[in-house]
Amino acid sequence: MADDEERLVRRIVELATQYGRYGYRKITDLLRGEGWRVNPKRVARLWRREGLKVPQKQPKRKRLWLGDGSCVRLRAEHENHVWSYDFLHDRTHDGRPLRVLTIMDEYTRECLSMDVARRLTSQDVLERLGELFVTRGVPSYIRSDNGPELTAKAVRTWLSRMGVKTLYIEPGSPWENAFVESLHGTLRYELLDGEIFTSLLEAQVLIERWRLEYNTIRPHDSLGRRPPAPEAIEMPLLQQPILEAALHG
Repeated sequence: MADDEERLVRRIVELATQYGRYGYRKITDLLRGEGWRVNPKRVARLWRREGLKVPQKQPKRKRLWLGDGSCVRLRAEHENHVWSYDFLHDRTHDGRPLRVLTIMDEYTRECLSMDVARRLTSQDVLERLGELFVTRGVPSYIRSDNGPELTAKAVRTWLSRMGVKTLYIEPGSPWENAFVESLHGTLRYELLDGEIFTSLLEAQVLIERWRLEYNTIRPHDSLGRRPPAPEAIEMPLLQQPILEAALHG
């Protein structure tokens, strides 16, 4: 029993080190996924004994409800029903800008893609959407803000031809795109606030690795403490050592 607890403590510390923003509840879910028969109370006791710190909770965000006629709040009812997408901004250590284009499925909560570049245009949006439509299927709706890259005439025309209806949020109301805003908040809290990116390539590799962990490992409260796409863990994660090797090559 003592040996078992010693191994458990070592694993808790390893997971807490690897996922520095996770609290003991998420660590409990990860342990259970590995086959450990533990409950949150036992993990919390060992967590406190080892002096591990539970991250402060994010402030709760208001849910979006139906606004005026220009913005329809449609709740996703199945996979590929409603996608949402938006941009996130950051910088590399030299002060140069980074832009992240995030696309997610609101029903499954899966992050379908995160494109990281110095500059992203409406053409980049079209290319990523086209690839996802081929590999993942065509959604019924796409929700976004009124940014120029997302409302460009070429984007609207192409989506209309594909039979995809567009849902635009009210200007200055980011909470109306609540799912992708929550995802961006988690990305910033768990990765961006704790990393100094020395290059664009480093940012691309680490953000993509985080996206894969978010989809396949990180427990989600809204999904019964399960990741959105545990079955998607196969090839992308195997490719990560190759990508990371490029950072030091």
